[in-house]
Amino acid sequence: MNPVNDRTLTRAEKQKMPVALDVAVEVAKANGVCIRPILLRRLDTCTGQSEDVNVPCGSTRETVCPPCARRNKQLRKAQCREGWHLDHEPVTEPAPATEDQRWLIEFRADVQAKRDAVERAGEVEEVADWDAAIQAIDEEIRAAGMRGTLSGRSAPRRSRSTRRRQDAPDLPQRAMRPTTLGRTFTGTEGKVFRPSLFLTLTLPSYGRIQAGRGVPVNPSTYDYARAARDALHFSKLVDRFVQNLRRVAGYDVQYFATVEPQKRLAPHLHMAIRGTLPRAEVKAIAAATYHQVWWPEADEVRFDGEHLPVWAPRADLPEGQSHPDGQVGDYLDPDTGEVLPTWDEALDRLGQDDDAEPLHVIRFGDQIDVQGVLAGTPDADQCIRYLSKYLTKSLGESLDADDPARRDHAARLVEALRYEPCSPSCPNWLRYGVQPKGAKPGMTPGRCRGKAHKPEHLGYAGRRVLVSRKWSNKTLAEHKRDRRTWALEALGLADDPTATDPHRYVWKPVPAGDADTPSLALRLLRMVAERQRWRATLLALEARADGQEIPAAETREAA
Repeated sequence: MNPVNDRTLTRAEKQKMPVALDVAVEVAKANGVCIRPILLRRLDTCTGQSEDVNVPCGSTRETVCPPCARRNKQLRKAQCREGWHLDHEPVTEPAPATEDQRWLIEFRADVQAKRDAVERAGEVEEVADWDAAIQAIDEEIRAAGMRGTLSGRSAPRRSRSTRRRQDAPDLPQRAMRPTTLGRTFTGTEGKVFRPSLFLTLTLPSYGRIQAGRGVPVNPSTYDYARAARDALHFSKLVDRFVQNLRRVAGYDVQYFATVEPQKRLAPHLHMAIRGTLPRAEVKAIAAATYHQVWWPEADEVRFDGEHLPVWAPRADLPEGQSHPDGQVGDYLDPDTGEVLPTWDEALDRLGQDDDAEPLHVIRFGDQIDVQGVLAGTPDADQCIRYLSKYLTKSLGESLDADDPARRDHAARLVEALRYEPCSPSCPNWLRYGVQPKGAKPGMTPGRCRGKAHKPEHLGYAGRRVLVSRKWSNKTLAEHKRDRRTWALEALGLADDPTATDPHRYVWKPVPAGDADTPSLALRLLRMVAERQRWRATLLALEARADGQEIPAAETREAA
């Protein structure tokens, strides 16, 4: 190959030449190497030596880092497959307490008793000192490997009537059994079958949709306001469905679920359920499930445009207009100077009104799909692929950039979400005359930085993957550790010493502009070379396991 002389090339010819860094990134993608590695400096406290380590970014978005996104997708598929058709109860019993843990609890009891005695004596200053000591002891309790808290709730929980709505059908309730496994069925030849369910739940219709395109037939009559509120509170509806499902099933139902976008841009749920129930019963549970949003009224606009509430520090307010909730200031009516009600005050008024109605009631739609699935069948593998189909994309990435109607449909939905309150702390509450929870200066309606208001999320701010605690009896980090252990054993490499001595290494981020930091291209080249050596070693081991002869040169190169 003859070298290219840059001096003989025109500008147009140079522009057609690929950039070396772009080629390195493409090669990294092809080899499954993270293209946005985070550089950390690791100090070995035993030897005193330090080295730079490239840590994968761990992104779950394919538009950010395709290799990391695909790796996370495979990890989720393994998690789903491992817990779906378990034939034994996962071990959930906590380990027995150690002597040090018991001593800490006894010490905490003594300090609590002294603190209570000081409080009864009315010595306010000493009570604060004892509270600080208790807080330090609670931190030691958590560091000792105990979960939970001994202090209890710091604020009372708000509650409303739990009576079911008159327009919702009643659900049967069965006695709970202490198991996470579903029913089994015995075939004619004595074989035992343990079926499970694959469920799809959708939201109701907001207007007629063009078939195949997912855009409204008439956008002017499409109910974008209801679609926005349903998307905002969809995660709460899913939680309510799981509660009802467990009450009716009579056992601790375990699930692996993913939230994905429909063509009409509404979120819907795919759920793998361990165990089985009659299809008619599951559909009845979905039809009877609802969630009521007990928030202040958000339909009447009080402040808009340039007419917005103004911020005033509490030090400048009269004595009777300040609120003892920790805020440093309040928002006032720009015309009257009246302090707007705080979030807690607005909820108190709502709770005292016996005729009040919830801000919004969300339900599932009529389209409910329930399928029975057996372990180890092609249907089970297909359902797992379907569950993880869109995990590397955001809800908004399903848009067709070449379809103006779909872009307009998404823009209308985002505009409907713009002034819709997404949480108690959303600045949009100022538009309706209520101070957000934990109000701060500079809040402006329509400029909420919450996840739900971003176009790529289309109103849904919850988690994309929902996994019950007893699904596989492992966290996602433990599943990742299992895959890492298998790879290290296959490569014949030693495990990380931090697994046995977590205090050996000290990790620090490498500051920007560090003179010793190699370029991104050089780091990618080193990571690609390392990945190719690993792959060659694995291929050599597979060939040896199949009884194939491997040339000595290839074996040395792989090692």
